Amino acid sequence: MSAMALDANDRLLTVPPRARPTTDLTPDLAGHLATHGALAVPTREDAGWTAAVRRAVSESGLLGRGGAGFPAAVKWDAVRRGGRRPMVVVNAMEGEPASAKDKVLLAHSPHLVLDGADVAAAAVGASDIVICVADDNGRTAASVTAAVAERARAGMAHRRISVERPPGRYVSGEESALVAWLNNRRALPSLRIDKSVPLAVGRRPVLVHNAETLSQVALIARHGPEWFRRLGTPEAPGSTLVTVSGAVRSPGVLEVELGTPVGDIVGRAGLEGALSGLLLGGYGGAWLDPSHLSTPYAPGPLAAAGATMGVGIVVALPVASCGIAETARIVRYMAGESAGQCGPCVFGLPAIADDLEQLAVGRAGADVLERIEVRAAVVDGRGGCRHPDGVFRLARTALAVFADDALAHGRGRPCAGHRAPSVLALPAATTRDRWAS
Repeated sequence: MSAMALDANDRLLTVPPRARPTTDLTPDLAGHLATHGALAVPTREDAGWTAAVRRAVSESGLLGRGGAGFPAAVKWDAVRRGGRRPMVVVNAMEGEPASAKDKVLLAHSPHLVLDGADVAAAAVGASDIVICVADDNGRTAASVTAAVAERARAGMAHRRISVERPPGRYVSGEESALVAWLNNRRALPSLRIDKSVPLAVGRRPVLVHNAETLSQVALIARHGPEWFRRLGTPEAPGSTLVTVSGAVRSPGVLEVELGTPVGDIVGRAGLEGALSGLLLGGYGGAWLDPSHLSTPYAPGPLAAAGATMGVGIVVALPVASCGIAETARIVRYMAGESAGQCGPCVFGLPAIADDLEQLAVGRAGADVLERIEVRAAVVDGRGGCRHPDGVFRLARTALAVFADDALAHGRGRPCAGHRAPSVLALPAATTRDRWAS
């Protein structure tokens, strides 16, 4: 493993370290190799290489970048114990509207992701790599397809690689939903208590990794675990990609060192004015009070503050906006993206969306806050998957972070911000407020 040095902010994205817009800038294979160097991956079983790369990933402490933060090495070990030849699935679905990190990564550095998939496949003994890109994301699919073709022309196609196009819905990107679709079933998530037990396509165990996770694998395989751990914290080493939006001059994707204060992240994106709150982790994440801007961006410190890294999203909410109204928009969207498999989603989410919409305009009545809390307590943790849990967490943190506004709205005195344009990334059909008609 080489020790080629890379800039701290330039590990994953081979463009200057700044917020990157979601444009398509696919580098060619020659440019990738010039930046990162060649990576020797065995085409046949090589016990020594396999042991070395598995040890490197384990010692690196790499956590998955897809939202759950599950240790990558544990997934590898579980798949290897599956008894049959596994397959590797690259999750590039990115169904979260506020996220662009996988799109940017696969536009700027698709070969880094493919390198990581190749390493993972060799390490677990897989002969097939399946790259899943949502059917409504043609640009990313084209970038990946072009990169796969480049590798084939260069004689770097060590394993069968296919690009599949599952339906582009929020829940379709959850790994159990993705595997269900590959098994010719509906792309619906399931409740998984023990994630160390691998999923399967047919009878073959499946290693599912987010695109960013595999790009990190490619770097660890080149430079080793010590190099990887030079950034980050002991519990959460390395760098990560964050999509920053809202009250910033340069919304886009940043590569940041884990442990960087949240305030520094929005500052790098060009924070504009005072904030009323920050949305961390995405639309199934949590609101954070601006008093926590000094909180390190890492799983442990964020959890202690009541937030989560989730899928790598930070939305800066300006003081002119209304956190209650923005939460109502998110919950209405999430209710529409329900898998429809259980009562908490089918009935609970629309009911909470109704309550929040009425609260946003001051028409809900004085008992609405208690009603929302009761609904959340009744259904939290009882769904057929984790989708409703994230929505209830979001609603609860909104009522805590925006407590003064929530009380005023509940008394029929909504803030002026409830009529402000939304700063959220949402499909056009959900941006038109139901309460405005």
